[in-house]
Amino acid sequence: MAKILIENREYEVEDGQNLLQACLSHGFNIPYFCWHPAMHSAGACRQCAVKVFKNENDTRGRIVMSCVTPIAKGMRVSIDDPEAKAFRENVIEWLMSNHPHDCPVCDEGGECHLQDMTQMTGHVYRRFRFKKRTYRNQYLGPLVNHEMNRCIQCYRCVRFYRGYAGGADLDAFASRNRIYFGRSEDGVLESPFSGNLVEVCPTGVFTDKTLKSHYTRKWDLQTAPSVCVHCGVGCNTIPGERYGGLRRVVNRYNGEVNGYFLCDRGRFGYEFVNSLQREKEALLKTPNGTQAVSNEEALKLASNMIGMGGRLMAVGSPRASVETNIALRTLSGAENFYSGFSRHEARLVSLIVEVMERGLARSPSLKEVRSADAALVLGEDVTNTAPVLALALRQAAKNGPLKAATKLGIPFWDDMALKTATQGKKGPFYTAAPYAIDLDSAAVKTFHGPPVEIARFAAAIARELNGSLPIVDGLPSGTASFAREVANALLEAERPLVVSGTGSGSEAVIQAAANVAWALCARGKKAGLTMVMPECDSLGAALIDSRGLDEAAAAAAEGGFDTLVIAENDIFRRMDTEDAENFLASFSNVIVIDHILTDTARAAHIALPGATFAESTGTLVNFEGRAQRFFQVFAPDEARQASWRWLKDMMDSTGLKLQKWETLDDVTADAASIIPAFEKITRAAPKHGFRIAGQKIPRQTERRSGRTAVEADRTIYESKPPEDADTPFSFSMEGFQGQPPSPLIPRFWAPGWNSAQSLTKYQEWAGGPLRGGDPGVRLLEPKSAAAPFFRAVPMRFKARKYGWLLVPMPRVFGSEELSALSAPLASLQAKPFIGIAEEDAERLEVEEGDEIEVRANGKSFGLPAVFVPGLTRGVAAVPLLPGMAIFTLPAWGVLTRAKRRAA
Repeated sequence: MAKILIENREYEVEDGQNLLQACLSHGFNIPYFCWHPAMHSAGACRQCAVKVFKNENDTRGRIVMSCVTPIAKGMRVSIDDPEAKAFRENVIEWLMSNHPHDCPVCDEGGECHLQDMTQMTGHVYRRFRFKKRTYRNQYLGPLVNHEMNRCIQCYRCVRFYRGYAGGADLDAFASRNRIYFGRSEDGVLESPFSGNLVEVCPTGVFTDKTLKSHYTRKWDLQTAPSVCVHCGVGCNTIPGERYGGLRRVVNRYNGEVNGYFLCDRGRFGYEFVNSLQREKEALLKTPNGTQAVSNEEALKLASNMIGMGGRLMAVGSPRASVETNIALRTLSGAENFYSGFSRHEARLVSLIVEVMERGLARSPSLKEVRSADAALVLGEDVTNTAPVLALALRQAAKNGPLKAATKLGIPFWDDMALKTATQGKKGPFYTAAPYAIDLDSAAVKTFHGPPVEIARFAAAIARELNGSLPIVDGLPSGTASFAREVANALLEAERPLVVSGTGSGSEAVIQAAANVAWALCARGKKAGLTMVMPECDSLGAALIDSRGLDEAAAAAAEGGFDTLVIAENDIFRRMDTEDAENFLASFSNVIVIDHILTDTARAAHIALPGATFAESTGTLVNFEGRAQRFFQVFAPDEARQASWRWLKDMMDSTGLKLQKWETLDDVTADAASIIPAFEKITRAAPKHGFRIAGQKIPRQTERRSGRTAVEADRTIYESKPPEDADTPFSFSMEGFQGQPPSPLIPRFWAPGWNSAQSLTKYQEWAGGPLRGGDPGVRLLEPKSAAAPFFRAVPMRFKARKYGWLLVPMPRVFGSEELSALSAPLASLQAKPFIGIAEEDAERLEVEEGDEIEVRANGKSFGLPAVFVPGLTRGVAAVPLLPGMAIFTLPAWGVLTRAKRRAA
């Protein structure tokens, strides 16, 4: 810690910080534009000027840009010096000379960093009277709106898009005050992180186009802290509601998880909450079809079914909260509860739970992933299965060259100098996948092959690290040499990381990845092992019970069950249609609780309308093993309620004394007492009775307007706010207006800081963790003292003369069930295709675009051929898109050229 003087008062600052970061960390207000805590300093905007003095006798000083000025012991700084203030005001004036006077109609108005900084510098009068510079705006797709006339040339957009996220289709064109940030031509932004431009841009150049369709000012939104439900990463979010509909989702900082950024699936997938496919009311199947019934009647019928005395089976879901799955388990009994995975998913997640609980390697947070200095990705197309993890891996890939550059004396925050020093060099980052993946562009070297060959490649790496492991026979010399190179790079690293998961569909790949990480740990390395799981509570569900639907179907086929209760699971996505129909037919009564009207809900005798993440509260466990609480944003329609509450009401109505729950906290406490892995889950967030100065935390801002107008079409009176017995939040603007504990922060705002940059006021230091620690609690830590290595090595892949190995190809837009219902994202989904290697085209006698008939597992359909780089001869890729989840992959199939129709 160094000591410096700011305005003649002494402060201790963190070593290695720049002057801007140090001043912000101590609560001083310095205007800035180009600096960003994740992307650091560029020195482009000249807005953060302060005056630095040599010593107490220096009365003149010199003006410096604080974002590119390193801290020095005894430094004397003045922010309020008249010359520094005048300099900053001049800078903002020339930045504003071409800025339009459109704040009232700008989507960014009221949460605009440019507005805040203009006010902070005191620039309130415009002297510029000449013609303004104007641009032509571009169409950038359905997610991001472009208004280039508002640009102040801070370069944040391209620094994020190209430098941080690895995108290539957004760039800076021209020079000086004519510079243009956009694409070379109109078109959809290609990066799955393009939505971050909305928050990265300090002005209104890039804005949320989905919000534009149902626009609401920031201060009129009702918000609560939440967790993304579209993959297993567990990114923290802030959803905003108005008029009973979800209007947008923005990033909620969690330094241990997503940090400052979200993927586009997490940011824009929220539209499913407003989807026409929502269950709006309870449905009853009758001989004449399906009819709507009241909640009371539906509950009475469901309770009668449960209370008839027959055996009951319950099927949970990896997209349901921990509390919902625990409530189901309580209703059915542990022996009759199944977590709702498909047969293949169940095997994979069971293996991952075994690896996490028995192994040596720790599952790192994304913060630790970002700091890894060597990484190996095995079998996982991370950008499409866990996008924000891919973003973290891109930062890890830079750490090797950055480490070398910092040895030259370049501070870690001097972004431009570091880029000059590293010259785009790549660190020890390696990928192995069945086809070319997005992260290959960040890798120093890549391996492409079918899952079994990836497993063999990883087994060879593990063998290089631990000579007691089996020899991999028949490995080509080039592959063996590559394995040796990777093993050496991982050994030389201080923080090596291995990433794998369910994406390849291969147990052998997961086992081999575990062996690599464990072998590193056995050599004294603090190796991390990240196992990607597909859904928001896959790990939580697996820790409760990892038995799959095949086991549930087998138990049902034996007879003796009368009633089946399913919560938030469309089993037709996880089973063959015929198998799913036979499974449901095994029961006299089928009750389904869900918030979307799925095929399973349509087949049920009673379908009960559940609540989405925005309409309920619960706990999710991400693939790191971090339990995090999401909170209800708004009260749903009267017919809808949280799944666990439906289950509680059923148990209460039947008179079954299975639980004594009054609030969600009671269910969470039961989970902690029943499941050993959930021992610490109650620490994920403060309980419902938490108060500050006797007050709840308001979901609404003090500036919220139109409280009576919101309901003007129904009543002239202001309704009483709904009661919330499950959280410390109120559905009003009344309550504690200060900073709550980090898991309970519903929005980021501070006086004079209305934009996302107000976050620094909530952190222990600018760019650091939230005060009191980042949200969530880790549930799993390595317990084994010795590595329980897997000893089996798979046989070599042999292409078949008349067959192809079909491998899964997840897509960031379309593969996840809920976000596929979001209209903006649905418009970006690829059309179904079959991916083949270009050299297989001759064998099939097809050209790209020709239709190929695909047969596997007794199913057959025609798909257009697409050449996929990196695919091995004899391997075909099946994109996981709506309507195509009919195969258990990998699987062998037959591909033939479809018969051409006569002209």
